[in-house]
Amino acid sequence: MMFTGKFTGRHMTAILVAFFSVVIAVNAYMATLAVGSFGGTVVDNSYVASQDFNRWIAKGRAEAALGWRSEVGVTHDRHVVLALAHASGEPMLAAQIDMTARHPLGRAPDIDLRFHADGAGRYISDKMLPFGRWQLHMTLRSGTQSQHLLQEVD
Repeated sequence: MMFTGKFTGRHMTAILVAFFSVVIAVNAYMATLAVGSFGGTVVDNSYVASQDFNRWIAKGRAEAALGWRSEVGVTHDRHVVLALAHASGEPMLAAQIDMTARHPLGRAPDIDLRFHADGAGRYISDKMLPFGRWQLHMTLRSGTQSQHLLQEVD
């Protein structure tokens, strides 16, 4: 279909209003999605966190020097299983475990997990994890030594 009439200012105004209406609608939709899916910040103040960076690195190296071995898994019924061993390969039978499961995007509340030992160096959680991806923030203690770990599970 061909336009045979005069192109007036009203036509141009209608084109501009339609164009900018689409742009504004798309921007509003994208901003709504961005705000609704924002999971938060990693640190509240990156400058302050940078001041502690070298200390964190030294602490991580000291923990790695312990040589502790850990394997994390999720059973078919969604319980977390943690196998711990000393550097020698001997199972850790008396470890204390503090674990918090966090959703990577902060869309679900944190879940604090408690563990009971099965006697062979394996520890099983008291609660089940909901389906999905989770970050497991762990603090393992044996005697006076401790280690902090982060592990993702699906």
